[in-house]
Amino acid sequence: MDVLSDVITVTRTGRSRSAYVRWHAPWRQEFASVPGSAGFQVILQGSCWLLRPEAEPVRLGAGDVVFVPHGRGHTLADSPDTPVTDPPCGPADDQPSGTFASDTVDRSGDDGPVTVVLCGACQLDPSRTHPLLLTLPDLIHLPARAGRHPELSAAVQLLAAEVENPRLGTDAAVPALLDALLLYILRIWFDGQSALGSTTGWAAALNDPPVTAALHAVHRDPASPWTVATLAAEAGLSRAAFARRFALLVGQPPLGYLTWWRMTTAARLLRTSDAPLRSIAAQVGYTSEFAFANAFRRTHGTAPGTFRRRS
Repeated sequence: MDVLSDVITVTRTGRSRSAYVRWHAPWRQEFASVPGSAGFQVILQGSCWLLRPEAEPVRLGAGDVVFVPHGRGHTLADSPDTPVTDPPCGPADDQPSGTFASDTVDRSGDDGPVTVVLCGACQLDPSRTHPLLLTLPDLIHLPARAGRHPELSAAVQLLAAEVENPRLGTDAAVPALLDALLLYILRIWFDGQSALGSTTGWAAALNDPPVTAALHAVHRDPASPWTVATLAAEAGLSRAAFARRFALLVGQPPLGYLTWWRMTTAARLLRTSDAPLRSIAAQVGYTSEFAFANAFRRTHGTAPGTFRRRS
């Protein structure tokens, strides 16, 4: 798997939620701060305002996408001056009227202009948060522009159709489409940062062929006995030049990232499979179960068996 696909697969946990919400003005909806989650809103019809503490209101129109990667609180409203009309909502809401329930919801207001919003959220495991996600800002706004990001628009349309009119297979389609939507948002964001000339950080790393080649090698085969020299060969650079370049862009040395990724992969396998410890150790590059247990304990603060039981 490539790096971005792995980030989504390994970090996401629990059940993704989505809703097709139709608001009638006047309305104002607060989205509570929910650490350990990532949420988005897509304006499908009409317009509204994005409100955040200590930030200027931002007008959103049809096709605009708002992504909140760290679960920070924010508000949508038909006008910056509209008072609160609904209680704050978050991914824990289980009632049919909850914005994050998989449902179609009519809320608030009278006979004013209608705004239709596709809302969604997914849970992220803080213990496995990839450093790529940590570099994202609190909020990403992707304005709608005719002809741009056709793959994102297609994912939005498919997801909106499934949520608005659930049919046979919707329960399987929605999580897959949410993953696709998240991938497209991240891809567009990092491509945009690259276009702006970012020279450090993950935006630059994902657009640097030598570093990307090494990252893909690690993610493709974490069990391989990688060394700085063999990863430098994948990157097509000398050992010293590769080590400097990788650390500058990724934020840690090559073997430090390799160990972190191995232990993150091991944690996922411990949570999601019944494979014996020796098998998991082999899958992440350890021929000795004892060495694997020591490395896992240094990273996660507990033994693999204890981690599995607690999970």
